[in-house]
Amino acid sequence: MSSTRSGSPLRDGRRTHDHTNDRTHGRSRVHRAAAAVLAAAALLVTSACSGTAADKDADRATAYKITDKTPAATGNVDSFTWSVYAEPTTIDYAYSFDFPPNQILSNVCESLLRWNPDLTTSPGLAASYTNPTPTTWVYQIRPGVHFHDGTVLTADDVVASLSRNLDPETASVWANQYKNVKSIDKTGPMEVTVTLTKPDSTFNKYLAAGPGTVESAATLAKSGKDYGNPQTGVNCTGPFSFGSWTSGQSLTLKRFDGYWNQELKAKSGEVKFVFLADATTRVNAFQSGEVDGGWMVPPNAYAQLGSTEAGKLYFGRNTTVADEVVANLKGPLGNPKIRQALLMAIDRKGIVKAGAGGVGEVSDSLVTDNLWADAPPATREALLKDLPKYPYDPAKAKALAAEAGVNGQKVVIATSPLDSQTTIITQAVAQAATAIGLKPQIDSLSAEKYTTLFTDPAAREGIDLFLTFWYTSITDPLDMFASLETGAFSNYGNWSDPAFDAAVEKAVGAYDPAVHAAANAEAQKIASRELPWLPLYTLPVSVFMGKKITGVQPSIAYLYYPWAAEIGAKG
Repeated sequence: MSSTRSGSPLRDGRRTHDHTNDRTHGRSRVHRAAAAVLAAAALLVTSACSGTAADKDADRATAYKITDKTPAATGNVDSFTWSVYAEPTTIDYAYSFDFPPNQILSNVCESLLRWNPDLTTSPGLAASYTNPTPTTWVYQIRPGVHFHDGTVLTADDVVASLSRNLDPETASVWANQYKNVKSIDKTGPMEVTVTLTKPDSTFNKYLAAGPGTVESAATLAKSGKDYGNPQTGVNCTGPFSFGSWTSGQSLTLKRFDGYWNQELKAKSGEVKFVFLADATTRVNAFQSGEVDGGWMVPPNAYAQLGSTEAGKLYFGRNTTVADEVVANLKGPLGNPKIRQALLMAIDRKGIVKAGAGGVGEVSDSLVTDNLWADAPPATREALLKDLPKYPYDPAKAKALAAEAGVNGQKVVIATSPLDSQTTIITQAVAQAATAIGLKPQIDSLSAEKYTTLFTDPAAREGIDLFLTFWYTSITDPLDMFASLETGAFSNYGNWSDPAFDAAVEKAVGAYDPAVHAAANAEAQKIASRELPWLPLYTLPVSVFMGKKITGVQPSIAYLYYPWAAEIGAKG
C-alpha cells in the first residue's frame, strides 16, 4: 500500500543526488510503488463480498481495537493454509519489497536484527553490536546457527549477503539503505564491521528488515541468477525452510527442526500459502474454511468477517498513512494555502466510514504516532502542540482558497478502478476541490499505468493528485520524511524546502535520540504546514484467523518477523 508498495520509503536522493545511481534507486521505488497499487487492488473489491452490501457495511462501521497478541496456541498443528493476494515474482530477498514475498520470507530468512510486533528492535543473527565511532558498526555474529541445509552460519555468509546490496549487478531494491556504506568486512571469526562514509542514524535500524537479511554464501554462489525462483528456493536460518513452489497455485514451507531459537520454534509442521487474487474468493475461502487465515482483509468485508463463526478478525499495529500526493506544484496546487484549503474541505471521517469500513483514524501527519516511540516526552508533547490541524470545514476552506486566488482552475485527479476504497477517496477529493472553487477532472488509469505514476516522471505530467498508502519498514519518521527531500526519487511533485532538507539531514546524522527526534519533529512541522502530500487517515493491519488456529501477533512487522512460527492449535 504505498508507493513502493505502500511500503517503506527508501531514502533516495538528497540535494547532492548521485545520478549515476538513479537506476538502482529507481528500482527500489518501482517495487514500493507497485506494492502500493497492487496491495490496494488486492485489498478491496467494488462489489460486496458474499452478498453483503457495501453501503450496509458502511452503516455498520466496525468498532475495532488494536490487538497486541491473539490467544496463545495450546499445541502444535500438522499444517495450516494461508491466503496471499498475489504470487511473488521471486523470493530473493534482494528483490522482495512487497507484501506477498515478504510475508513468506519473514518465516524463512532472518536478518542481523529483528523488528518485533511491538515495533521495537532486538538482536537477531547478530547476538550483539556496537557503534564505536559515528561511521562504524560492529556486529558479533550469533554462534551455533544452522542454515536449512545443515551448514553453520559464519561471518563470511553475513559479508556476502549484505554486500549484494552494494553490487550494481544485483540492483537490489534495498540499495538505497546502503548508500552511505563504504565497506563491509569480516574483522573476526564471527565479527563483521560496516564502515560508513558519514553518520547515518537509520542504517542499523534497517538491518532488522530486508536490508539485513542473511543467506548462505555458498547457496548464493551456486544458485546465481536462479536464486529465489520456484525451482531453487532459498537456504536461510528461519523457523521454516523452503519446501516447494507450484507456480500459479501455492508455496509450501516446512518446519526446520534445527532452528536455533527455541522461543520461536514453529508450532506447525507445514504452512501452505495459496495465491488468491480475487478478494471475494479470499473472503469466501475464510468463511468456508478452505484457508485458515490471511493478512490484508478486504475492508468491505470487515463487518461480515467480524461476526462470522468461521473465525475471528483482528486489527494490529501499522505504520501506514493514506495520502493524496501533490504531483504538480506548478499548477493551482503550487500554493500551499490552496493545498491547506483542499485538505480542510475533504471529509476524511466520511472516507474512513465509507471507504475503510469505519476502521481508521483521520491524520494530519504523514507518519503514524507509534513511530515516535523513542522520542523524549518533551518532544512528543511539542508534536501535539506544533502539528498544524485541518478539521473538516468547507466554508472556511472555500474562503481560504478564494483569498489564495482560486477561481475555477482545473485540477486533474488520477485514479484507477482498483477497489471501492480508492473510488470513494477519489470522489471525496473531487467533491472537496469543487467545494473550494476548483474544477476537478478525474482521469481513470489502468492498474499498470497507475503504477507508473510512482516510477516515471513523464507519466505524472498533467496529473495534479494521486493516491498512495505509505508505510515505513522501521520505527522512525525519518523513513518517510527522507522520501520528500529535494531530489528524492519518491518526491513525486519535486517539492523543495531548504529548511525541511536541513531538518532531514540533521536527523540522518544524529544518533542522539533527543536530537534525532527534534530534527524529525521540525521536518514534520514543515511538511504538515506545506503539505507536499495531503495526509488522509491511518489504518491498522488486518488479519483473519479461522477457528482451528491462533497465536499470531497482528502487526506490520509481519513483513520481517516470523509470525507463522507462533501459530498453532486453538484450545
